[in-house]
Amino acid sequence: MARKWGDRRDGTLLRNIDSMHYIMPLMYPNRCDNEAFVSEQIDLTAANAYLARKNADGPEYRYNLFQLIVTAILKTITLRPKMNYFVANYNMYERNEVSAAFTIKKIFADNGGEALAFLHSKPTDTIDTIHDEIFRQVSFCRGDENKDPSTASMDALQRLPLFLKKWLGRCARFLDRHGWMPKSVVATDPYQSSCVIANLGSIKLHSGYHHLTNWGTTSVMCIIGEKKPRPFYDEAGNFEMRDSIDLGLTIDERVADGYYYSKTIRLLRHLLEHPELLETPLSEPVDF
Repeated sequence: MARKWGDRRDGTLLRNIDSMHYIMPLMYPNRCDNEAFVSEQIDLTAANAYLARKNADGPEYRYNLFQLIVTAILKTITLRPKMNYFVANYNMYERNEVSAAFTIKKIFADNGGEALAFLHSKPTDTIDTIHDEIFRQVSFCRGDENKDPSTASMDALQRLPLFLKKWLGRCARFLDRHGWMPKSVVATDPYQSSCVIANLGSIKLHSGYHHLTNWGTTSVMCIIGEKKPRPFYDEAGNFEMRDSIDLGLTIDERVADGYYYSKTIRLLRHLLEHPELLETPLSEPVDF
């Protein structure tokens, strides 16, 4: 589709939105002033069984819960397109792709470095293709001499004089607001993605709230907590201990209403509790 006047390189201007969602960016222009937080507990019984089947043949890179969650988030955003809207410079846009970004710890140590991974999904992607791409990026980022482009750019910026860094910072914020940042600079900037994902469970932390940022265009933040047994109750008050995780979701409330968010979260839960659906293309509809 050809770009029209008002479109950005990374998104299409929404020209026919209702008046309330047109007005909200004018009244509340900062993303951090428009955060809605939801915490969800996910039963992992089906996910554990699914991962055991996928890993039965001993693949080189094992399937894991993080890959399931990333794929479920990408499929949810693909099927619920308002979750891929963002507000910038008082206007609302639909992002041109569905993407996810996360930080990779090179080694689990106090002085271990970090790198950034950025997934550009396609409508035909499945859990298998996402698994392979995560393996590729994790392997690259954990290489001793390898740096993702964003880390390399930040290293170069750090060596500049202070006055020049301040001036570049002001310029960058102006360019970011208008969608004019050079493509090479934002290529792996996590806050230019559909969703930023933080796997706190991998470092033995609980899920919780994480703020959005006024920098970039990300409208969804997902925090993954530690996997642990928790009680699940039936209608009679009896309980059973099952593996579960908590997800903390922070969403820009300007892009949709509460009903849309509620249905979106129900879809995400359904996908994680029926993980075989992640073997279908991201764009294939789901009954839930």
